[in-house]
Order: sequence, then C-alpha cells, then structure tokens
Amino acid sequence: MDPDQELAPAVAAILEAARERAGGERVSVDPRPLPDALADAAAAGRMPLIAEVKPTSPTSDGHREDDPVALAEAMVAGGAAAISVLTEPTQFGGSPEALERVREAVDVPVLRKDFLLREEHLDVVAADAVLVIARFVDDLEGLVAAARDRGFQPLVEVHDREELAAALATDAELVGVNNRDLTRLEVDLGTFERIAPEVPDRLTLLAESGITRPADARRMRAAGADGLLVGGAIMNHDGDGDVETNTRRLVEAGETADGSRTETETRT
Repeated sequence: MDPDQELAPAVAAILEAARERAGGERVSVDPRPLPDALADAAAAGRMPLIAEVKPTSPTSDGHREDDPVALAEAMVAGGAAAISVLTEPTQFGGSPEALERVREAVDVPVLRKDFLLREEHLDVVAADAVLVIARFVDDLEGLVAAARDRGFQPLVEVHDREELAAALATDAELVGVNNRDLTRLEVDLGTFERIAPEVPDRLTLLAESGITRPADARRMRAAGADGLLVGGAIMNHDGDGDVETNTRRLVEAGETADGSRTETETRT
C-alpha cells in the first residue's frame, strides 16, 4: 500500500515533515510497564485510560497553551493509568521536550505519540512506550524490534485487518485500533468492534480515537479493549474544560451506579 494514497491533506503534510526529521544519539529505556498499569486500573474498578497531552490537532479548531506538565499531573490526579504525549510539532504542537518534562514529573507510564517512520526516529527522547503506525512503516517488524531493543514498549496502531495481520507478525505486545480513518479523518467506533475479535487475548489491546463520552468508553471495553487512548475529549481544545474533571468523568465510567465493576467480553 502506498502510505500517501488518499490521505487527508493534514496527514500527508505530517508525513512529509516526518521524513525530513533526524534522530539523535541512541536511546536506552528502563520502561514502566504499560500493560500492568492498565490492568491495575481495571482491577481497581477504574476505566483503564491513557490520557493524552495534545495541544492541538488537525481535527480541532482550538489550541491549548497550558503547561504540559500541569496537564499531565491533572490527568493523573483524575485517575489516568498512563499518559500519552504528542511529540509531532507541525500539526499537533508537540515536542520531545514536553515529553521529557512530563515523564520526569509523573510516575505512570508515558507513551510517545508521533509519526515514526525509521529506526533513527526512535532516538529522540526516552519514553516508556512508542506509537508505531503500521500503515506508514515500510519495515514494521524491523522498527518494532528496534524499539524493543532500546527498551521501548511498541504500540502498533492498525485500522484494518491487513494492518492487523502485519502487526501480529511482529513481536509487539501492544496493539491499538484507531477508529479514525486517516483518509477522511472520520471516526467510526465500529472499526474497533470489527477488528477486536481477531486480536489474540495474549496481547494488550487499546481502542483509539472517537471516545468522547462515558458510554463510548464502556462500549469499547465491552468490545474487548484493555485500555483506551483519549485526547480530544479530555483536552477540550474548543474551550477551557478542566482536564482533571474530564479525565475523571471517563475513568469513573468503569463503574456502574452501584459502584460495581462493568464486565468486558473476552477475546480469542
């Protein structure tokens, strides 16, 4: 598949810029286990949430100028099991420096979210996990292996069954299903529901994008998600929404009205 074929213009621009970025000295990481953090949250009756520090995005009209550390600390205070930090600068307003500061400030796992295309792109900043988008990587197996060799926990993102097959051929233990179609930037929560049954239960499965309400969170958990990656609904780019309150609203969706845990279906 041509990774640029029919992509939304903003995504094509991101990839063009990413191809020009270089890495630095080799990074080595002693990671905080992301699967364990998600499992512990679920065992405690909380929605296993990765809350995302995302100043802006191609699908948002607004931009938040808050200090990334303050945002991350508010998310953790709201019950987030882990934090995701955008390091993509051109369309998301992120930076490696923001991630470095966040990881020093919080004690939960931190995911680096960016468009990583080559091995050298790993050698920019330390994180506990890194996002690897299957669609955009020529040598997916090689990039996943390089990430693991540095200590990163690679989260391989897929959107369809073909990409899932490629992800399953790697050593990745984390798979994320993006509900957003990068050709039109449209969201369909049914994407996760269609793909999740084909993900082996031995892997940690994340639902990404389009989770805006507690009902959406419960829907993804019922479909088999071990964790949820949420950015826009927490950041509320179009207003001054309280990040801690927004995080807690989703985290507490993991409990029913009587305080008991909601149940999830088991994958294959």
